[in-house]
Amino acid sequence: MKVTVEEHPELEETEVVVRCRRLDPQISRLLELLRLSDARLVGEKEGQTCILEEDRVLYIDTVDRGTFLYTADGVYESRLRLYELEEQLAPREFLRVSKSAIVNFDQVKSLRPDFGGRLLLTMSNGEVVVANRQYVPAIKKKLGL
Repeated sequence: MKVTVEEHPELEETEVVVRCRRLDPQISRLLELLRLSDARLVGEKEGQTCILEEDRVLYIDTVDRGTFLYTADGVYESRLRLYELEEQLAPREFLRVSKSAIVNFDQVKSLRPDFGGRLLLTMSNGEVVVANRQYVPAIKKKLGL
């Protein structure tokens, strides 16, 4: 596969063109990765629908049948259920840490053990998210431990 990158300072938006003899599994995977790199989440705040870049989301939590996206700027309500967001974010750096929470692993600043085999995850903004013990092995695997 030949890859060419051309820089054009006058362009306002990045454009990706894929030229191929035929659409094979390798090209399909490449296209999927390109689409994922531009993925966004939708949340509502104060009556407005907001489009959020995934890397701004610290964690996602459910409270009283509502699903909320937490960023450094505030809290946004999502119309999607937690399992739907988990499926959407599976190829990314998001990881389920409890029945009611998913964290953006790129936003985790530190981890420390807690009682009962749980972990306390300190996010980049200082908030702490509790990881239940049944999810700890997946977290350790993510860390390569």
